[in-house]
Amino acid sequence: MIVDLIIKNPNELLTMSLPNKIIRGRDYKNIPILKNTDIAIKNGIIIKIGKNLDKELKAKKIINCEGKTVLPSFVDCHTHLIFSGTREFELVNKINKTRGSNSEVMGGGIKYTVSCTRKSSKEELKNLAIKRLNRMLEEGITSIEAKSGYGLDWENEKKILEVIKEISHEIDIIPTFMGAHSIPDDLTPEKYTEILINEMIPNVKKYNLAKFCDVFCENGFFSNELAEKILISAKKNNLKLKIHVDQLSNTNGAELSAKLGVVSADHLDYSSEEGIKAMAKANVIGVLTPTITFRLDTKFPNVTFMMENNLPIALSTDFNPGAGYSESMYLVIYFACLKLKMLPIEALASATINAAYACNIGNKVGSIEVSKNADILIVDAPNHNYIPYHYGVNLTNMVIKNGKIVFSKKDSDIIECL
Repeated sequence: MIVDLIIKNPNELLTMSLPNKIIRGRDYKNIPILKNTDIAIKNGIIIKIGKNLDKELKAKKIINCEGKTVLPSFVDCHTHLIFSGTREFELVNKINKTRGSNSEVMGGGIKYTVSCTRKSSKEELKNLAIKRLNRMLEEGITSIEAKSGYGLDWENEKKILEVIKEISHEIDIIPTFMGAHSIPDDLTPEKYTEILINEMIPNVKKYNLAKFCDVFCENGFFSNELAEKILISAKKNNLKLKIHVDQLSNTNGAELSAKLGVVSADHLDYSSEEGIKAMAKANVIGVLTPTITFRLDTKFPNVTFMMENNLPIALSTDFNPGAGYSESMYLVIYFACLKLKMLPIEALASATINAAYACNIGNKVGSIEVSKNADILIVDAPNHNYIPYHYGVNLTNMVIKNGKIVFSKKDSDIIECL
């Protein structure tokens, strides 16, 4: 048999493949770490995993991965990709405030970015998004979830979702409607919720613009009661559910996420132990964003408790124009290890297979298994523990998407065979 590609002889191959699919609790200890094991790819699909595959199969190309680590490419399951209006001045404001400066403070926040995004054309938003996607690809990310939320009216939310749908790129994008990101200045929370339920969500369904609906459930944004109404409406309109909860305070958002049976509840920094247990029982995936918590200098979630209670955990950059302007999943993994006390294998599984299930695409990507898409990351690391150890740099050697090399460092060892 002739195959398109054989990935040969890595120091370590992390398949992220276990019978239960989503990895939680004690399952992390059973993740296979294979030595000197090859992967054969044909027509974008993994067709065989084993030793010395080049002796039984003919390959058009062979990639020699000696001295490197191979794992599924990253899935970023929580991003705010489409916007204009970066907010670097917020960092300067924060530093000046810490230093007791009386210098003028420029107003920022979500609504600053909303104002800039509303003024931007679809073409401008596409160009900005493609630059970000290219950086994500170089960081080993080949699938993302991308939210709207910087429009806050139908015309601009539709514009953002159309940009997501129309972007042509190697990275797969799962669209999420998040009109419930903040509340417009000229509306009450109740009135805007009515607009979301009666006008915007039905239009998202009508134009087939999103797979998920998300709500920022937090003091000063959407109450639990309003968030529940919005998500029930979304479910009736055939959208799957996500929710931002307990990022800045405990509003019993984790309990609400369990009640609604959302696919993922994100942030969880202040969630109660009862809420975490309820989420685990309801099979809700907890998406953690440690770089955001670090940047905001708020409370880190108790991941040890989450894991002991079998909550499935995913990791994300939460790429956004405020506290999360970074496309680096490597940085997320580093902070997950340093601040959340996750082992490297736990963090890597949370950024691959569990993140894929948080996007509802775990049946296709997120692990290295026969019959799955060949979305694979080759890392310039002799073992997986080295990845967070060598922090602050991009360790990507090569990225493979659907069996095709979409990013490669100059020193990558590619052998043309046929």
